[in-house]
Parts: sequence; C-alpha cells; structure tokens
Amino acid sequence: MAEKNTTTTRNSRRRQSAPIDTSFGHLQPQATDIERVVLGALMVDKDAFTVVSEILRPETFYEPRHQKVYEAIQSLNFQENPVDMMTVTEELRRKATLADVGGPAYIAELTSQVASSANIEYHARILAQKSLARQLIHFASMIETDAFDETVDVDELMQRAEGSLFELSQKNMAQDYVQIDTVVKQAHEILLKASQNDGGLTGVPTGYYKLDEITAGWQPSDLVIIAGRPAMGKTSFALSLVKNIAIDYQTPIAFFSLEMNNVQLVNRLISNVCSIPGSKILNGQLTPDEWERFDTNIRKMDGAPVYVDDTPGLSVFELRTKARRLVREHGIKVLMIDYLQLMNANGMRFSSRQEEVSTISRSLKGLAKELNIPVLALSQLNRTVEQRDGIEGKRPQLSDLRESGAIEQDADMVLFVHRPEYYHIYQDEKGNDLRGMAQIIIAKHRKGATGDVLLNFRGEFTRFANPDDSGLPSPFDMGGEIVGSKMNGPDILPPPPGFDDGPLPPPGTERPPF
Repeated sequence: MAEKNTTTTRNSRRRQSAPIDTSFGHLQPQATDIERVVLGALMVDKDAFTVVSEILRPETFYEPRHQKVYEAIQSLNFQENPVDMMTVTEELRRKATLADVGGPAYIAELTSQVASSANIEYHARILAQKSLARQLIHFASMIETDAFDETVDVDELMQRAEGSLFELSQKNMAQDYVQIDTVVKQAHEILLKASQNDGGLTGVPTGYYKLDEITAGWQPSDLVIIAGRPAMGKTSFALSLVKNIAIDYQTPIAFFSLEMNNVQLVNRLISNVCSIPGSKILNGQLTPDEWERFDTNIRKMDGAPVYVDDTPGLSVFELRTKARRLVREHGIKVLMIDYLQLMNANGMRFSSRQEEVSTISRSLKGLAKELNIPVLALSQLNRTVEQRDGIEGKRPQLSDLRESGAIEQDADMVLFVHRPEYYHIYQDEKGNDLRGMAQIIIAKHRKGATGDVLLNFRGEFTRFANPDDSGLPSPFDMGGEIVGSKMNGPDILPPPPGFDDGPLPPPGTERPPF
C-alpha cells in the first residue's frame, strides 16, 4: 500500500513538473482594452473621428458590441451631428441596438476610461494591425480547409487564393498625406536634374528624339498605354523601345510577354539589333554580309539589362510580386507588358470582362505609383477602325480602346501605333510621303502636349527608327538581291515569309501590301 502511494506521489510530481503544451491554444489577435479607450476618446473629443476615420472601420473592432458603438459614432459624424455619450446612446436606441451593447451604463463606462484623445491615432493603428492579422488568419484557414478537400482543383485554388490576397492587400493599402514643402523640394531637384540633361529629359529616354521632345521621356509612376490594331507593329515598337532603353542607354527594363515565349521574343530582338530579317533568324539562311552583321551586333546584347518573363495568363497579383522583386534585385526602371487584354485578375469576382479589365488597368496604375517607375502596357483596339473610311477615319481614337473605357481614364499617356500605308494611304494631309513610315499618335498626355511623331518602319527587322537613321541596310540591297514585289508601283516592302506582326484582318477584308 505504501509502495502504491509512493508511485502515485511520484506520478503526481511528474505531472506537475511537465511543461504544459500551449502550442495548439490560439487566441485571435485582439486588443479589447484599446478598443474601449478609442471609443471613449471618440466620444470625449469631437475632432478625434477625423484623425481615425481613414484607419478604422466597424469590422476593425474585435468585440461585436464595439462594432455597433463605432457604427453609431460613424453615422453621427456622417450626418454632421455632435458626438458624445448622450448622442451615441440615442443613436444606438434609434437603431435598436442599445441593449446589445450593454445599455447606457456601458456607454458611460467607456467615456469614464479616458480623459483625452492624445494618443488615439497610435491606438487606432494598433487596432488596424490586429484586424489585418485576423483577416490573414481567416484567409489562411479557408485556403487550408480547401487544400485538404480532394474535390477542389489545386490550380483553381491557387488562382482564388491569389485573387483574395490581392484584394485584401488593396483594401488595406493606404497612403498618408504629406506637407507640400517635401514635394516642392523633390520637384526642385527633378527640375535641376532636367536642366543638366540635353533636351530637358526628366524620365527614361525613348531613343526617338521627337517623341522625347513631347514627353521628356517615360516618366516615373506613369501608366503608358501603347495601342493599335493587329499588324500595326505594336510589339515591334515595344521591342524597338527595349533595344533603345536597355541596349543603347543601358537602363534596366523588364518585359512581360503574354503572347510570345522567351525564344520568339529574343529572336525578334536579335532581328532588330542585328538588322537581319526575322525569317532568316528562324531558318538560319544568312548571307555572308548578314553573318558579319550578326557577329558584330550580337555582342551589344551581352549583359544587356533586359529581363523577360513569358508566364502565360499572368495575373495582376503575380505581376505585382515579380515586379517588386525585379525592382529590388535588379533596379528595374521600366516595366513593359505585352499585352494588357491577355492578363487576368483570377480569384476575384466580376460581372463582366469589362469590369475585370478595369481592375487590371487600375492595378497597373497603382503598381506604377507604388514602384515609382513607368509601366508601359500594350493594348488592342476594337474593330471600329476597320469600318471607318478616309484618312481621318482610319486614324485611331481613344474610344477605340478595346473592352474598357477605364483604360483611357487610368492611363497618364495613350499612344497609338498607326501605319496609314497598311490602308493604301501613301500621303498625309500635309503631303508627307507615308511609304515605309509609321505615325506614333500621342492621343492623351496628362502632363503635356499631344501630337504625332513620324518614324521609319522596317517590318522585316521589327524596327522603328528615327526618320534620319542611316544605320539601316537599304531595302534594295539585302544579300545582293532587290527586295520588293512591285517594280512599277510604290516601293513597298512585303513581309518576309513566315513573318507576321499580328492576326489577319477579319474575313472579307482585303489585306493591303505591307
């Protein structure tokens, strides 16, 4: 019997000395004491609400009764009524929620806990952080539950998780105001820097001097839309910009290609840099002169700060994550996307594709502001251009932007790539020869003037060049052969075999000479 008692005592001591495992006992992030202090301060100081109104929402509070009290305070402020213990009590009574919060006695208790609202902003930010932590826990819990469910498609779950997290981050991202002195100082520094540059460039140079005269380069935080109908040369223009920015000026650029894979993209860039027809880059049938040009110019691409990503169906959340890393690790100064309509906002619910595209364009503008770099996004135009007649009729308009008017609204600049020659228009209203030329139409410019810039276009090289660029091989001397299908008409270069800059026009539409 004594031995049994000794054993029991020993086991009891062992149980008492063993550490208690609390790793599975979690309490949701909360600060109810601070919630009471904040609510009390809001009823003591009539100006306190303006300090926290952008930080706090009813759901920020953990206790349900505190949510109801804050809703009453919020409602009184929106109606521009006084806020104190009595008016809040009456508002709760009017909403039939006074008993739910503990009656007038609890409201009086809240006001008795504070004497001033001195630290209310600091306290409000603590509550906002606790609320965000609870939202993340809820988000992670839902994902975990669905991940254990074998009937749920994992790819679909990934997209939904991605969209929900993006939505959560957007909802909780707030910018504070700043006193103007700081901004004036920044503007002064930019002005001084621009005065030291030739041509007054304040942004990333495009390589096209007429375009730079109007834009002063691609500006930080700008969303630039480069739009055009298929076969106008949007991607060729984008790649020419990549060549100018990254290879000529050694400015880091990231290119997100949703339409072509990395090899196709780089092949077209090689054609541009080396002035070799795209078809020959594909089949390898280069003449001795072309091999010499290739060997000489390909070295320019060595170490070029160009970062390409060909993720298909890229979502705005993925883009944001990758762009942040590229800026942090490689100092990216320009972000380019080909093209906007191929992106998605998976995981978020939309009633229409137009609404989704609006969200994408708004997110791109937000990304440009967040990273403080220009974001250049290619965009399609709708078919109404094809249905209009005449020189002016074929000229793109802002209303032609495809799927969403929000693109025009969000963009700081909208450029159209337009080749009148494609529509058998060989002369503009000023009498300028448009054969082999392209118009870059600046249709919207939030920070400056609009206008047209005329550039040389060489489709076989996927190249846009300044009109006086003499670095291009003659179209009549490529490999010792005369190129061109018409000797008795305008000298228009046809597209090389296998090369196309986009889908063909709709059936029944005659495709003009290249």
